[in-house]
Amino acid sequence: MQVLLRQDVRGVGRRGDLVDVSAGYARNFLVPSGLALEATSGMAFQSESMKRARGVRDAQDREAAQAQAAALAGAVIGITARAAQGGRLFGSVSEIDVAKAIKAQKGIELDAHKVNLGEHLKETGSHSVNVELFDDVSVTVTVEVIAQG
Repeated sequence: MQVLLRQDVRGVGRRGDLVDVSAGYARNFLVPSGLALEATSGMAFQSESMKRARGVRDAQDREAAQAQAAALAGAVIGITARAAQGGRLFGSVSEIDVAKAIKAQKGIELDAHKVNLGEHLKETGSHSVNVELFDDVSVTVTVEVIAQG
């Protein structure tokens, strides 16, 4: 079944794309959720219009992401956490903690999903963290986990 995507759907396509999906997936999830419309013969024009709008929006988002990357390049973000004598944390530092620290220290608001830790930080010290700001714009920041007195 061919549908016109109204929003980006991971693993399926981007807004404005005409894609083929299984009929059940379209009827049971995409259409009721408002993520897609069943494609008709006149949807090609609407698809092109949505793709042009997406292109303009993506260009603006890419420029904003590049500005954020320039501000974060080489940045050291300090986070204090409770730790035992050996430097092992009593909890862990998550993506949300890193995003909050970046907002507090650099004034750049990030979605926690853009912070890639792999697994939560569980020890004090310096850790390199990759932040994906846009599809092809990413920056590595140093997170310094400091034991709280």
